[in-house]
Amino acid sequence: MTSKIKYQKDYTEFNETYQLVLPLSLEGLVPDDDSVRLLSHELEELDYTLLYKAYSSKGRNPAVDPKTMFKILTYAYSQNIYSSRKIEKACLRDINFMWLLAGQKAPDHSTIARFRTGFLLEACEDLFYQMVCRLKDAGELSVETVFIDGTKFEACANKYTFVWKKSVGKWEEKMFQKIQEAVMLLNHEYMQSFSVKIDSRIQDLQTITRYLENKCQQDGTVFVYGRGKRKSKNQKYFELFRKFQERQVTYDWHTASFQGRNNYCKTDPDATFMHMKDDHMRNAQLKPGYNIQIGVDSEYIVATDVFSDRNDVWTLIPFLKTMDEKLGFRYPSVTADSGYESEEGYTYLRETRQTPYIKPQTYEKWKRRSFKQDISKRENMAYDAETDVYICYAQKKLSPVFVKKQKSKSGYESEVTVY
Repeated sequence: MTSKIKYQKDYTEFNETYQLVLPLSLEGLVPDDDSVRLLSHELEELDYTLLYKAYSSKGRNPAVDPKTMFKILTYAYSQNIYSSRKIEKACLRDINFMWLLAGQKAPDHSTIARFRTGFLLEACEDLFYQMVCRLKDAGELSVETVFIDGTKFEACANKYTFVWKKSVGKWEEKMFQKIQEAVMLLNHEYMQSFSVKIDSRIQDLQTITRYLENKCQQDGTVFVYGRGKRKSKNQKYFELFRKFQERQVTYDWHTASFQGRNNYCKTDPDATFMHMKDDHMRNAQLKPGYNIQIGVDSEYIVATDVFSDRNDVWTLIPFLKTMDEKLGFRYPSVTADSGYESEEGYTYLRETRQTPYIKPQTYEKWKRRSFKQDISKRENMAYDAETDVYICYAQKKLSPVFVKKQKSKSGYESEVTVY
């Protein structure tokens, strides 16, 4: 009995000593030039007001301070650790993670997952651009030109749940023809004057369905189903137009989900089907994904944005506007590849007084000998700027005939001269 009490006393003293010594000993175990110290120092100066607002003022306090959680998550990502369970294990075993916790209890995987998918969602972008501004103040950025490029990320969605805009329009048009025929028969049977117009299809169908529903109640129509049962005229028309109404609601939902695109994914309506890079089997099939745009300066990512449009041309101007708004300053020049070249983009950069360094889409074609020797190309003809006339190889003049206007997907109107 005496030995048991002595053992418990010694264990208690050892445990208390261990709890006091461990936090102090971690400081010496982490080298002064370790990356975790630099990361903690840089993230300490950020403003976490938006992050703290995500937490409710009522109820119990979070298990780990949100600022510390953000440091842990950032350091884990820098070490290629992305799983919440692996981050939890690192907090229990890794010296650097334990140093970041500074004596706080290690978070479990559910706390980490809840933090990055819920609490950090609104504040992440703000913290990112705060860090970019700190890099600018520290002189790490050249602030001379920004290099823009994009890549496509596959979405976590079913790749067989696509909806195509052309198919929806085709089936909607066929259904509209059937509706017109059914309305003519309905008016003849019930001596009414119903009509369904293109711009008010759903309202007109609702009016007809309500009329038929009231008609069934007035006549005391009994709805029958199954084999050997004969449906009445009221039931047939009511079910037909209710089916038309349900299908029209579905088509309207599809049209609203396109948002200017040619397709979308049912399980992720924001994703668009795009050509991804070939896999190891060289299969270049369409997959739901997003177009990620990134701006780089001095090897630092200074801006990033996500777009549903697969074409880089339509992402340039929105990306530059977002970057100017978030950073608070504007780059004097923009460098990008040929995928970003457009008259609309050049016009915007000229208005904002930014110098474009964008590779022309026909640059590689211009260098070919076959293109240089092709006399039918306007680039190989002499041009008189005063009279606005091209002179062909046979010394004949090509004068302007008329000017036509074209409107782009974003609403930009351009003029094309036909000679």
